[in-house]
Amino acid sequence: MNRLNIQIFAYSTSIVSLFLLPYILLKKGIGVDSLVLKVAFYGIVGFFTFVTPVTLHLLTKGYVARLYHNHDRDLYTAVTYNVFLAEKRTVFSPADVEVPDVSKMFTTFYAKKKSMLVNPDLFPNPWDYHHLMGYDKPFFFNPEDLDKPSKDQ
Repeated sequence: MNRLNIQIFAYSTSIVSLFLLPYILLKKGIGVDSLVLKVAFYGIVGFFTFVTPVTLHLLTKGYVARLYHNHDRDLYTAVTYNVFLAEKRTVFSPADVEVPDVSKMFTTFYAKKKSMLVNPDLFPNPWDYHHLMGYDKPFFFNPEDLDKPSKDQ
């Protein structure tokens, strides 16, 4: 199940909740006579009705639904979805990719300072993923750098 289907499900359950909530509350009520408790209950239900899709979007906004690679120009086009489920395209080159030093929960890399989350297992050709992440570039290791203090210290 991809991110778009999950977001559509979250939005549809919120909309159904908004339509059913008045009926349930008018016909069944919550069995409490206190106005303060009723307002608190309705507030909590209404809060989670709106917060669930928004939280889902904030956590997964960088999830790349589709990723295209133009081999001739060596450009990538990442397709993500915004909060209104409209496609958003980001075009970048491997030079624009910055891999974080420490892996983050919802970030595989940054492209033009934008957080992107991709699943490496979904690449039909593993070398495309290696090229995107810059793993095909030469690696230089200087043992003398181990003795130098870091910039943060």
